[in-house]
Amino acid sequence: MYDIVLFGASGFTGALTAEYLAEAVPPGCRWALAGRDRAKLEALGHDVPLLHADVNDPASLAALAEQARVVATTVGPYIRYGEPLVKACARAGTHYVDLTGEPEFVDRMFVRYDGMARSTGAKIVHACGFDSIPYDLGVLHTVDQLPSGVPLKVSGFVRSNGRASGGTVHSAVTAMSRVRQMAEAGTQRRSAEIRPKDRRVSSLPGGLRYVGGWALPMPTIDHQIVARSARALDRYGPDFAYRQHFAVRRLSTALALAAGAGALAVLAQIPPARDWLIGRIDAGEGPMAEQRARSWFKVTFLGEGGGARVVTEVSGGDPGYGETAKMLAESALCLAFDDVPEVAGQLTTAVAMGRPLIDRLHRAGISFTTLRA
Repeated sequence: MYDIVLFGASGFTGALTAEYLAEAVPPGCRWALAGRDRAKLEALGHDVPLLHADVNDPASLAALAEQARVVATTVGPYIRYGEPLVKACARAGTHYVDLTGEPEFVDRMFVRYDGMARSTGAKIVHACGFDSIPYDLGVLHTVDQLPSGVPLKVSGFVRSNGRASGGTVHSAVTAMSRVRQMAEAGTQRRSAEIRPKDRRVSSLPGGLRYVGGWALPMPTIDHQIVARSARALDRYGPDFAYRQHFAVRRLSTALALAAGAGALAVLAQIPPARDWLIGRIDAGEGPMAEQRARSWFKVTFLGEGGGARVVTEVSGGDPGYGETAKMLAESALCLAFDDVPEVAGQLTTAVAMGRPLIDRLHRAGISFTTLRA
């Protein structure tokens, strides 16, 4: 039995995750790499067992899940390739972490496998990278410093000079091309999940605001993940509201980003244009180490409630690659070795791991700080 198996290690982010794990695993940790191309896994140069697993071979994924306590996967877009492994882990009672930022995939996996995972004790934890750990755990860190039992409001403002990974671009274009399917999956989830009746949660991608710079709506999966944590944890209070923004200094930059996002959404609906967009960047490619070393991110949170106000920040290096690999690896290590809550099913990082993962990431160089209380 392996403590951790990394599936998809031959891809760009997968290779970075394997490199991080090789340095971070504790003594005695039994870990392995898995994929369909043994030669590519061997080329990574890690002296660990290599397992065969292929998304088109469900039996190989079932065997993988049965050999592991935790499986981490970087194989996306997840809406195309992710379901067989989620199913295998939910059935085997194996904890699962991934990097998806695809709402449709997350919702469909909840409807199909949350109940199975609850019955076997598996923790199925999506969005364990830049989507959505800085926001989910950043809000938890902020809420922990506000009064309990009162209405709370938190706003997040993201700044970064990092470049989106090839896998993220592929996933984003795929998601934009599936608006109808995404809406259907969201409706099915809302019909299936039980929400608290005595507490209110509101979480939206923000709006256009001027706050010393320009804050734009950020319509990613992150605010949905935060909302699920807030519904699951009483600590978020009887009435919780979250708004998330992307922050830039200049109006011209804000307008250019808005126009670019709109154009991308339109082009994703046209098959030839969508294929051209996806062909512009390979899912497994990424920037050189020197470029990654110059990248950074900061997420500032403004929290208030019960007459108190707090300003916190989550910050780190290259968000699309280096820090994402670190977040995924530390999530797997946390589930394998830390004293985490006794919960099961499809969960968020705040619910499945919470403070133990915050502490791990902080020790690993992703800073969770309080700027003003």
